[in-house]
Amino acid sequence: MKLVFIASSLAIVWCMRNHPLVRRSYDKQLDTFRHYFLLLASFLLALLLHEKFAFQEVLWAFSMYLEAVAILPQLVLLQRSGNVDNLTGQYVFFLGAYRAFYIFNWIYRYFIDPHFTRWIACVSGLVQTALYADFFYYYFISWKNNAKLQLPA
Repeated sequence: MKLVFIASSLAIVWCMRNHPLVRRSYDKQLDTFRHYFLLLASFLLALLLHEKFAFQEVLWAFSMYLEAVAILPQLVLLQRSGNVDNLTGQYVFFLGAYRAFYIFNWIYRYFIDPHFTRWIACVSGLVQTALYADFFYYYFISWKNNAKLQLPA
């Protein structure tokens, strides 16, 4: 599943940078999210909250915290534009569904593995899934009504 996720992410990045129709759709006026605040906050949180103070563990915690909030720039951009095209809506929905299904994995591992202690991954995943909740709601409403996905601006 991780290989599919990485391959599809690389394909999306390639399309955004090289495909003429997709590249033309980028609007710099709407894309004003200051993503470096997410990087700094995730790094500081990793320095403060980690399982043990080791280089690899702090970097792992940083990646978990950053992954939890990495969708925020995309969600803010989608909300500012109001209208969401089909491909973008499907992509964001499946990114959120991917993370939401991890919750079942954690529940399973909690009962099967007595030494499962990755609380950072669990909390970060719950935060990330909660960030998708609003998008999921509007996605479901548009799917139910067979209408174009529109987010409140």
